[in-house]
Amino acid sequence: MDVWVWVWVVLTAVLVVGELLTAGFFLLPFGIGAAVAAVLAFVGAGNGWQWAAFLAVSVVALFGFRRFAERISHEPPEKVGIDRVLGKIATVVDTVGAEHTGHVRIDREQWRADSTDGSEIPAGARVVVEKVVGTRVLVRPAVTEEE
Repeated sequence: MDVWVWVWVVLTAVLVVGELLTAGFFLLPFGIGAAVAAVLAFVGAGNGWQWAAFLAVSVVALFGFRRFAERISHEPPEKVGIDRVLGKIATVVDTVGAEHTGHVRIDREQWRADSTDGSEIPAGARVVVEKVVGTRVLVRPAVTEEE
């Protein structure tokens, strides 16, 4: 048996174990390429074919695993703090108007509110939270399907 069989087998083991100890699917594609090269060495293929297979399989696997890793690891960030109310639909509890601050209910919380353009919004209307200023929110009327 050629010495390259053992070189590829050891390289495969090192890369796969290295991948298990790290994250990101970076070493695994090269471990797969080394395994394919080991199989080719075992069946008697020349060193050129072994290296070509190692490189080709590693590159293809690297791009395939990177797309997979991106898809499973990049979740949209959770909105926290005050950002969690931005863009939410709220219901006007006390009339929001140009002359006075009203109140809106966002989920189970009640907030002081002003309209973004200073217009009056009656109680019971649906609004969208545009901005948070201190302890009050700026809202605009929500667009309904009838409009």
